[in-house]
Amino acid sequence: MKTPAPAWTCGLALVLLLLLAVLQTTTAQKNGIDIYSLTVDSKVSSRFAHTVVTSRVVNKADTMQEATFQMELPKKAFITNFSMIIDGVTYPGNIKEKAAAQEQYSAAVARGESAGLVKATGRKMEQFQVSVSVAPAAKVTFELVYEELLKRHLGVYELLLKVQPQQVVKHLQMDIHIFEPQGISFLETESTFMTGELENALTTSQTQTKAHILFKPTLSQQQKSLEQQDTVINGNFIVRYDVNRTLSGGSIQIENGYFVHYFAPEGLPTIPKNVIFVIDKSGSMRGKKIQQTREALIKILDDLSPKDQFNLVPFSEEATQWKPSLVPASAENVKEARTYAAGIQAQGGTNINSAMLMAVELLERATREELLPSGSVSLIILLTDGDPTVGETSPEKIQRNVQDAIGGQYSLFCLGFGFDVSYAFLERLALDNGGLARRIYEDSDSALQLEDFYQEVANPLLTAVAFEYPSNAVEDVTQDNFRLLFKGSEMVVAGKLRDQSPDVLSAKISGQLLMQNITFQTESGMAEQEEFPSPKYIFYNFMERLWAFLTIQQLLEQIVSASDTEKQALKTRALGLSLNYSFVTPLTSMVVTKPEGQEQSQVAEKPVENKNRHRNVPLGHGVFRYHSMGNRRSGMTAAENFSSRLGPPGPLHHRHSSYPFSNPNPRLTDMMLETISTSPPSGKLPDPSALTQAPSVILPLPGQSVDRLCVDIKHSQGPMNLLSDPDQGIEVTGHYEIEKAQFSWIKVTFRNPQLQVHATPEHVVVTQNRRSSAYKWKNTLFSVMPGLKMTEDKAGLLLLSSPDKVTIGLLFWDGPGQGLRLLLRDTDRFSRHISGTLGQFYQDVLWGPPTEADDSKRTLSVQGHDHSATRELKLDYQEGAPGTEISCWSVEL
Repeated sequence: MKTPAPAWTCGLALVLLLLLAVLQTTTAQKNGIDIYSLTVDSKVSSRFAHTVVTSRVVNKADTMQEATFQMELPKKAFITNFSMIIDGVTYPGNIKEKAAAQEQYSAAVARGESAGLVKATGRKMEQFQVSVSVAPAAKVTFELVYEELLKRHLGVYELLLKVQPQQVVKHLQMDIHIFEPQGISFLETESTFMTGELENALTTSQTQTKAHILFKPTLSQQQKSLEQQDTVINGNFIVRYDVNRTLSGGSIQIENGYFVHYFAPEGLPTIPKNVIFVIDKSGSMRGKKIQQTREALIKILDDLSPKDQFNLVPFSEEATQWKPSLVPASAENVKEARTYAAGIQAQGGTNINSAMLMAVELLERATREELLPSGSVSLIILLTDGDPTVGETSPEKIQRNVQDAIGGQYSLFCLGFGFDVSYAFLERLALDNGGLARRIYEDSDSALQLEDFYQEVANPLLTAVAFEYPSNAVEDVTQDNFRLLFKGSEMVVAGKLRDQSPDVLSAKISGQLLMQNITFQTESGMAEQEEFPSPKYIFYNFMERLWAFLTIQQLLEQIVSASDTEKQALKTRALGLSLNYSFVTPLTSMVVTKPEGQEQSQVAEKPVENKNRHRNVPLGHGVFRYHSMGNRRSGMTAAENFSSRLGPPGPLHHRHSSYPFSNPNPRLTDMMLETISTSPPSGKLPDPSALTQAPSVILPLPGQSVDRLCVDIKHSQGPMNLLSDPDQGIEVTGHYEIEKAQFSWIKVTFRNPQLQVHATPEHVVVTQNRRSSAYKWKNTLFSVMPGLKMTEDKAGLLLLSSPDKVTIGLLFWDGPGQGLRLLLRDTDRFSRHISGTLGQFYQDVLWGPPTEADDSKRTLSVQGHDHSATRELKLDYQEGAPGTEISCWSVEL
């Protein structure tokens, strides 16, 4: 059976969404279909990824059963091969021109069969699924291969695998080999299914240019992990890394007659930008969408550089401008813009044409009057959630109007909010004008998606970038002229080497930086190229396939904005390459054959982004994966929510606790039951605040006469500096709401690695190098990076630890006094420079003796200030709800 070659994704944000394919086995135990082997082999060679997913099943039933192979793969990936081996006979997938496969596709539909095998399933993925009937005791091997050229995103490449076998598998393995000739500068892993038992099944090794990650849990490890969680292995596995870079002409790599050139120089200054935000405030944006837009816009305004200029153009039926011209991003102007953005309300129709022309005119006038900084870059960012309904409503005319107005001078980026907007319209609008389009998914992290996109374009480094190679050395070169290079991204050029090419391939890269021409030069000797390693790390002709993949990808982009006369030539070339290299692209289909007597064929086609319109696509399984937060209801107070869990008044019924913990406090449980059973006839429950409450914070005090201190925040309101230790490189701040007796947010900042964790009752956002990832509470997380380990369990406890640092814990506590809680461990590692509202208790502390009149009271002296401490019963929240009742010395702040 022919093994397809892998495709590499080169670029600054390498996101290999390797969603580990999986047999759909929800009914596996019922129908006798057993997966006895599931493997994922991924080779990442010079940013080009080749992934092979193999699943082996057996029918243990006495009758014929149906086995379903289901997996998810990145939208930007191309399937290159699929086959089934049934009783030793191979049934391959055949890739054909779409028109040639249409007859088989139509015939299957006419028979009432589900002919389509691939469909969009989330933000970044497509789902491949095929079913086959399996005789008793028969075995089937499914194998799917796909390739992808991954892009660098905000300074990292990310390889993401989804693992969900839905059953214990005898042979379960993920084997990832990464080879980067430039050298691997850092490597980190993250998982949303890892437990203490499975952690030992993961091994990572790294040399200067290679990395190997192997996950191979035994049956025993899987079973023990199953005992710790409610489900079998189910979640994401992510590898993030970057490569070494210098201020140079980049890296040219050569293999078997083809070359690839990666360019992302370090150390360049950021070019000032002039940016106009064109914001849809029509009626369809009402509610959560306009709220999230305001939130994101305010954050983006804060991120503007003082050297930037900006303006706002909100629009509905008419477009308005915040200021008559662009203004500098001074502290005063940004503050005024924040206030204006916070007051944007949604109502009316959608006049995109008028708003876009107003934005262009603002830039045109500023250019004519020489008000823009010399050498600056001008950008327009459009956010809309619907089609034009007012003024000019023809998409084609709007596209022409905008393109004529911009005239190649500015770059336009289009963000489509939700699925009621024509993505094809926005994509063409952006590509016509040197930008790109992005869909913003309606979810609780929509504001974060907007901020994340802005970070991609926030720091322009070069304009008018051109690559030049000797004409006698190369041919069939991919795109070699680019309008803009942004910090954190990467430019990629690939091509063929001529038969009689020189021994040394040289390249000159030219561009503009602050009105000055800048030139980089680099070369690569054919004989000097580092030999590529063993087949463990690469696959045959990978660079040729990389070139073909990139060429097809760029041709498909050109088709979007090409004229009718140009389109056919572009399609013909893209189709020829797709067939020659066996890629399932929007121009080809793969026909999957089956044994005689079953559905004779099914067709796999590449979904098109705009065809997902008007569909509710669930939140993707990428870095923004969310899970349920249990029984918490928005808009309820802690007391109301707690009362709702006790159930309605009336006869007491046996019911399962909503708290996912194995050791509830018997005394507290008895007290709760007694409270319910003795409720007054009116049916009113007593105020839960009468029950033992959890304190605001519990501080462990190793080495002191008192081993722990309960702190209740009663008088300090608003943002607080809780802990600051410059020697540890840790700072913890928070916003405490006295009325709700809980933190509305807690923020933990680390100096090394440079990372920030921002927790709210809704979710946790982790930001590193301008890149943010959002996680819902009670979702298992296991992340290891240089200098820090981050874990979260299903109880909602997030721990940030390091061998030589204090462990910081954040907990979503849903017991009495519900809200965010802070935990501290290994506090003996605090330095003598610790400070802050809570940090003060780790300085010079003196405990006075209990008073003679009342031994439950004593004085606590901290840095010359006396605090009255009282011995009280409190709920220890540190092990999760419902908590354990403890006797604790308490102070009020």
